[in-house]
Amino acid sequence: MDRDHLSRFGRAERSLAGLSVGDAFGEQHFGLPTTIVPRIEARQLPEGPWRWTDDTAMALSIRDVLREHGAIDQDALAAGFARRFREDRMRGYGAKAQDILEAIYSGTPWKIAARLPYRDGSKGNGGAMRAAPVGAYFAGDLKQVAEQARRSAEITHAHPEGIAGAIAVALAAAWACTGEVNMFDVVLSALPDSETRRRCESIADFHGAVWQAATRVGAGENVLAEDTVPFSLWCAARHIDSYEDALWATVSALGDRDTTCAIVGGIVALRSPPPDSWVRRREPLR
Repeated sequence: MDRDHLSRFGRAERSLAGLSVGDAFGEQHFGLPTTIVPRIEARQLPEGPWRWTDDTAMALSIRDVLREHGAIDQDALAAGFARRFREDRMRGYGAKAQDILEAIYSGTPWKIAARLPYRDGSKGNGGAMRAAPVGAYFAGDLKQVAEQARRSAEITHAHPEGIAGAIAVALAAAWACTGEVNMFDVVLSALPDSETRRRCESIADFHGAVWQAATRVGAGENVLAEDTVPFSLWCAARHIDSYEDALWATVSALGDRDTTCAIVGGIVALRSPPPDSWVRRREPLR
């Protein structure tokens, strides 16, 4: 490994740590709102271990490919996704994702498998949930950030909207590695035309409460890139210097909370790492 690769990979690892802790933290906050909401308002940290989900499992495959290839080798990443899925199916994979990964594992080329559930491909938030380490690795070259994020997403999320979500998250993570002031300026400079882009534009200068932001653009209730990514980026930008504040704010909107917290955690950890007490509660990575 040359020094540049080691530096880039170190950033990707920091992002992965934040993503995985956020994912596991968010996963602890599903349940009856009458029980969950008071715990969130009191910032009552759940007891460990915090089990991580498919968000982290797929991000681990991205880490492996970046370490080995220094870029997103799509065939290697598809194989990694399928292998981890078959090794441990009980990570909260969606039904359509399971169909895709099972097909890839059985030998179907990923370009075909990605379009089995939907002719135009999935526009869900699965490509976005794992994209922050890609942005961290390629920070400094927004063209490469967008291209490598696209490559990481389209194995399972071939729809332009699903790809746009991954690009947006990767661009935000790349921004977190720099000293630039406005995250949305960076994201919108390279984000393709999409509903995800339009919702990012609508929330970029919003200064209201978390619940108002979630009402405006969604907090992942539909598990789509467009109703998950803009809110997550807004939370990350608003609390970029405090991992704890960012995650508590994000989870307070409920929604698809393991994924929104994974996205936010993967970005914010590049400026403010997760507290040791949170990392110790997270189930070990492998």
